[in-house]
Amino acid sequence: MRGQVLGVDRRSGEGQIAGDDGRRYSFRPADWSDRVGPAVGALVDFEAEQTRALRIYHQPGTAVAAPGRAGVGDRDKIIAALLAFFAGTLGIHRFYLRRKGSGIAMLLLSCTVVGLAVTVPWAFIDMVRYLLMSDAEFTHRYEALPPR
Repeated sequence: MRGQVLGVDRRSGEGQIAGDDGRRYSFRPADWSDRVGPAVGALVDFEAEQTRALRIYHQPGTAVAAPGRAGVGDRDKIIAALLAFFAGTLGIHRFYLRRKGSGIAMLLLSCTVVGLAVTVPWAFIDMVRYLLMSDAEFTHRYEALPPR
């Protein structure tokens, strides 16, 4: 059966998959059969046994998160917010989140006084956004895509 990962508990690695049949199936970290663990939004193929998903694989050709802790990306929103606060005018937080284009733009803008008038509020707004964003949305936004 095919489905999509709805959510993953950061501590235990357990989560739920929405199956194509409209039902939800729970899983544990040991139920994954490929080397890449679960990521919210990932499209998967699995075998259903009552309400459990077993022998779970990512569907071929779909983007998945980088290998690491199950369901947890390698980017942290608190670190991103701290980088935005302390070095945000240089765009360091953007490089940390793999947003090279906007990071380079902030770095170049910060070389001028007029540019600083743009990058200071930009970095502050980014910091507030990261802190207010849910963990699931942060992971979806900054982990679902491969590095650019």
